[in-house]
Amino acid sequence: MADRPALVLNAGSSSVKAALLGADGAVLWRGHRAWRPQEAAEVLESWLPDALAPWLGEGAVAEVLAFAGHRVVHGGERFTAPTRLTPAVRSELAALVPLAPLHNGPALQLIDGLERWAPALPQWACFDTAFHATLPPEARTYAIPATWRQAGLRRFGFHGLNHEHVAETVADSDPDARRLISCHLGAGCSLCAVLDGRSIATTMGFTPLEGLVMASRSGSIDPGLLLHQLRQGLGADAIDHALHQESGLLGLSGLSGDMATLRQAAADGHGGASLAIAVFRQRLLQEIGAMAACLGGVEVIALSGGIGEHDAALRRELAAALAWLGPFRLRVVPADEEGLIARRCRGAAASGG
Repeated sequence: MADRPALVLNAGSSSVKAALLGADGAVLWRGHRAWRPQEAAEVLESWLPDALAPWLGEGAVAEVLAFAGHRVVHGGERFTAPTRLTPAVRSELAALVPLAPLHNGPALQLIDGLERWAPALPQWACFDTAFHATLPPEARTYAIPATWRQAGLRRFGFHGLNHEHVAETVADSDPDARRLISCHLGAGCSLCAVLDGRSIATTMGFTPLEGLVMASRSGSIDPGLLLHQLRQGLGADAIDHALHQESGLLGLSGLSGDMATLRQAAADGHGGASLAIAVFRQRLLQEIGAMAACLGGVEVIALSGGIGEHDAALRRELAAALAWLGPFRLRVVPADEEGLIARRCRGAAASGG
């Protein structure tokens, strides 16, 4: 098993990413396709077999691959390390779907589909919440009634796999940088304050809806606004849909949730696009300031994700607007959740986890 490649699957609400990585971490193949979670069977009956054919040959999947590793967004309080997927574990993960419906549900669809396609292949999961297990009590606790807190209502944080990858990458190149703000900016957005390699504060909370403005998610808003909408007769499902699917950059612009599209539209005079970019930037600056305060300063601010890696205008704006922080290095770190998942799962399997 130790010298066989690993398949890593990263299922989202509208797309699925896959990678085949050698035992040395080398990327043998990467793929990406749009999908709906109910298409898991098609993905595993046509797309993946065809893509992996050069490596699978005529052999059984479990004889060629070491394991399959999955990104699962919400691990709750229970799952804080790479975990072998058993029927009991899958059942526990199903109970967490309501906390991250756009992500946990699709991941389980793919896990179950892979079980049918290659039942002998070991499957593992890594959790986006796991890196934030080091959050201190003051950073993870909401100021809510004790009975609510006792029911497990707390900040978990997300994008932990990529924040951990960013932290490792920065530590390798800047070993003297103890204080890092990792900025995962894509369709979903979050910040993480990293001190000596450990997450001490983050912007997402009980669900991936809290924090920064995102492509179609609202980020943080006054809970009183939601109470107002409930009292106006809007149901919980309608509010859920509006906050997840109709808000963020899309809701602000009335045009798109894609930052590149909005940049072009703003340059052409589209007022909604300009507003969306301005609100996104304002919230981002506010939260970077909060992360810097938690750290007591910062040596490196690292940008990752689709916006973080490719929006040169945002990098220039941040460099200018954050000059007050004092000397710091602004870096771009390409996201690599799949590589981290492969490393973590391989290490756990080797140790008998």
